[in-house]
Amino acid sequence: MSDASGRATDTKKSRWAATLGMALLAAAGSLQAGVASAGACPVTLPQGSEPVTPDPADFVDRIDNPFLPFLPGSRWVYRETDAEGARQRVTVTVTDRTRPIEGIAATVVHDKVTERGALVENTFDWYAQDGCGNVWYLGENTKEYEDGEVVSTEGSWEHGVDGAMAGVVMPADRQVGLSYRQECYAGEAEDRGEIASLDEQAQVPFGHFGDVVVTKDTTPLQPRVLEYKFYAEGVGVVLAVGISGGSDREELVQFTLGPEIREA
Repeated sequence: MSDASGRATDTKKSRWAATLGMALLAAAGSLQAGVASAGACPVTLPQGSEPVTPDPADFVDRIDNPFLPFLPGSRWVYRETDAEGARQRVTVTVTDRTRPIEGIAATVVHDKVTERGALVENTFDWYAQDGCGNVWYLGENTKEYEDGEVVSTEGSWEHGVDGAMAGVVMPADRQVGLSYRQECYAGEAEDRGEIASLDEQAQVPFGHFGDVVVTKDTTPLQPRVLEYKFYAEGVGVVLAVGISGGSDREELVQFTLGPEIREA
């Protein structure tokens, strides 16, 4: 790399770092405000198939957990590669819409997967944050496509419908060894998470990240499957790697902060 291109790259990284720094300050401030206005927080995170009834009074309007900030307008683009080298493009966008679920105004997040421009999967996920900063997963409406036609809706569920129950996807008080249920719909969606590390590093096309939180994700529906996800502060998921039951790698290639954060 020439000195000129190196200086240009450094300048670009500096601008990005400054923007990210402002975003973190804004997120920290709004989180404190949310804690002050919310009711009592859950004492423990949901586990296994135990019943849970989240109180709408305990939830805040914004999802600004620093390791999973779902602010309207934010957008992530990932490149997913499987063991055979096939690539898919995953685009995640936080919409400005909400969905009422058992009295909770859940933020709607759109997750679209394409391969060579063709739609493979189209999903709308529903998240909400309690006053402590825990990000709850309240369900999803997912469709898989082949040749432009829907071939499956397997994995769709909604908290409070047909026995399905919410879980947590990013705790506020992250400690190594902390485990939690991410979702619970018997026989369809039973993902579980565990905090594996708080200080790892990750290199992806979008950049290098330190002090990364790593989660260990499993499901009793597929005991051989194990995935590690890497979360960077102010960004969210930057890398997901299949360790067992598959060797897919999903890495962040683009990230855009929502205007609500950018302009704060």
